[in-house]
Amino acid sequence: MKNKLLVSALGLISVSALPSYATNGDQMIGVTATQWGMGGAVVAAPQDAGTILTNPAGIAELNIKEMRVDMGFGFLNPPRKVNGLESDSDLYMIPSGALAFNVNDRLYLGMGMAGLSGMGVDFPDTAAASGNQAIITTKQFYKIAPGFGYKVNDALSIGAALNIDYQSLALSNPQYTLPQNQVYGLGLSAGLIYKPTDTLRIGASWISEQNMSPFHWNTTQGPIEMTMNGPQQFALGVALTPSPGLLIEADIKHIAFSDVLGNVAVSRPDGYSGSVPANMNFGWENQTVFSLGIQKEIDAKTTVRMGLNYGKSPIGTEDVNTNIGSLAVTEKHLSMGMTRKITDKAQVSVSYMHAFNNSISSTTNTIELEQNIVNLQISYKL
Repeated sequence: MKNKLLVSALGLISVSALPSYATNGDQMIGVTATQWGMGGAVVAAPQDAGTILTNPAGIAELNIKEMRVDMGFGFLNPPRKVNGLESDSDLYMIPSGALAFNVNDRLYLGMGMAGLSGMGVDFPDTAAASGNQAIITTKQFYKIAPGFGYKVNDALSIGAALNIDYQSLALSNPQYTLPQNQVYGLGLSAGLIYKPTDTLRIGASWISEQNMSPFHWNTTQGPIEMTMNGPQQFALGVALTPSPGLLIEADIKHIAFSDVLGNVAVSRPDGYSGSVPANMNFGWENQTVFSLGIQKEIDAKTTVRMGLNYGKSPIGTEDVNTNIGSLAVTEKHLSMGMTRKITDKAQVSVSYMHAFNNSISSTTNTIELEQNIVNLQISYKL
């Protein structure tokens, strides 16, 4: 039982965060309120400068004369349980920001900053074994992405961005405590948007595996190290404008979780006799995400939107016992949002998303999660 509890507790590492929150596996669905409102369907027809983080080519498609700034924040309420016992931490703040500006008629530069994955948990007792089994963990993954968009011609735009990553992790369980640790890493993202007709747009984006430095913990027996990279992602989207003021977009995304959270090796000193294992078999599978967003201009000042998002949990029944507390199991999401113009240059956007409750059980444990996410965004365009 002790070994089983250890493996279960270690599974908490795979999903936890402070400024970023899990919805598709451990990846958030949107960066801005507009993206959340569209259910994450923004690859082909981006709405704001936050596209620098999802499809860099999009900043060349925002009709910017001089510059655009999008700043916002949100709150996440993620009720979650292990074996019917609730986590004490259930409210988090989500900051984000992005800007883009016009260099000339073809070249646009931009930069975005946001938390992109994870969650935090604080269980006084998971009931994974007899007795009090407190488990507390915090992980955060934050990205800064300077990049460019280039309008090749009226039909095609391309773009790319450098990903500068920050990741932090702390873990406390009955066997040991690994204090807060932080690492940095790099990655790349690229994309394109092609408009074969005035009413059709096709978008594609790629985010490389984020190569992180290893976490390093000093122990009395020597250093322990573990590398946890961010997953590679591919996305394809198709957007239609069947009538003036109406936008419909459908996206499909592949997230390569198995490459980074399938099996994670831990480097331990020679002769190590402590509780940390040499291998963490989380068993995460790759995830395919489907999203659909609809946007309608009600009048000259008001736009409303709605989104659907679905991705099968990367954690299966066979992996529940190695992911106690990971809780990255939500699959179905429904969102709505609105943008209201305040002046000719400024507008405010809000969104709400609900991730429906989903639970997954092994023969001995059950993990479950649902989420409520609200976002506020202020935009200024010249």
